[in-house]
Amino acid sequence: MADLSTCPPLTRDSVVQALDLIKPLIHKTPAAKPVLRLWFKCENFQRVGAFKARGAFHAIERLKLEPGWLENGGREKGVATHSSGNHAQALALAAKENGIPAHIVMPSITIPSKVAATKGYGANVIFSTLTDRLTVAEKLVAETGARLVPPYDHPDIILGQGTMGIELQEQVTGLDAIIAPCSGGGMLSGIALSCEGTGIKVFGGEPEFEGADDAKRGMETGQRITYVNSTSIADGLRSYLGVHPWSVLYERKLVHGMYAVTEEQIKSAMKLILERMKLVVEPSAAVPLAVVLYDEDFRNMVEQQAGEEGWDLGIILSGGNVSTDGLATLFAN
Repeated sequence: MADLSTCPPLTRDSVVQALDLIKPLIHKTPAAKPVLRLWFKCENFQRVGAFKARGAFHAIERLKLEPGWLENGGREKGVATHSSGNHAQALALAAKENGIPAHIVMPSITIPSKVAATKGYGANVIFSTLTDRLTVAEKLVAETGARLVPPYDHPDIILGQGTMGIELQEQVTGLDAIIAPCSGGGMLSGIALSCEGTGIKVFGGEPEFEGADDAKRGMETGQRITYVNSTSIADGLRSYLGVHPWSVLYERKLVHGMYAVTEEQIKSAMKLILERMKLVVEPSAAVPLAVVLYDEDFRNMVEQQAGEEGWDLGIILSGGNVSTDGLATLFAN
């Protein structure tokens, strides 16, 4: 080593001189630019802990604008729906804040914390099987005179959910693409509408377990699938794609790809969000990140389409309604 007494001072100029000295002897290594720059839309911080508040409040506000609805008994008869949890809580809260009764049909396998939260907002909860929930809800509407507010298959719900897409475009300049979870398709179709004509690509993610990837399979065959009976850990993504979302996503070609991931991939993405980002999300919310991390088809597509500039990709974290017991059970193994 050189004598300390002859060493240059520890300054930036000395580092520049050191580079000049060794430049002919070393490689100038590349500064790699990421193909994806990720922007997380944190709907786990939304009211009721999930994006569903957007559609529920929009639906109630639209009902209030309907001539004669309130005056002709709407306020007394209330609203009704069927939901595995987040739409149930959202509609219950929206109804409560407007002094309107809410009747909610929930599958008997619904996570207890979501049932408790729905009841906590003052809703009348009725249980059903997963496959009979719509039939039970329609019977409830006939008995009570309540107005049915579907969890996803209605324009008012779709437009309400799509507001997060408008917000994200305002928050991220130069957004190139968005990926969101897909179940009944209300959120994904709403986001697709919010991006129509902007050049922003829209993708959907689903669990593949027990056929929960109905949107992906349906779009591959050109036929909407109307039956799903999955017990995926992504409990908010167990429904099949609705008629109105299908028309937006498939018939109008406003979604640019559907991808499906395994249960283990969902858990791995959820673990990453919890441990690295310090955010509490439910399994359904982790599905888009799981696609980005683990789906080879998605990764290859991005590599081909994003080019040297890469993409600014919005990832929808759709909700955070998971209990501590649920987390413990999920990661017990």
